[in-house]
Amino acid sequence: MGLFRLLFWIAIIAAAVWLWRRINRPRPAHRDSPAADKPMVRCAQCGVHLPREHALNRGERWYCSQAHLEQGPTDGER
Repeated sequence: MGLFRLLFWIAIIAAAVWLWRRINRPRPAHRDSPAADKPMVRCAQCGVHLPREHALNRGERWYCSQAHLEQGPTDGER
């Protein structure tokens, strides 16, 4: 019976220490990714999404590269 009591109290103390450390653990600083703040656009040729600052535009359409800008929109986009 004495061994059972000893193991019981060790388990209770270990659980209390674990809970105390979990509650008092410093929170990691939450950083938003820089891409999350940037507006995204869709390429009219291939459909890939990219930040607007890296896209090329012609009129109201956006493109991911110079080659796609020269090719123009896909048939469904005209």
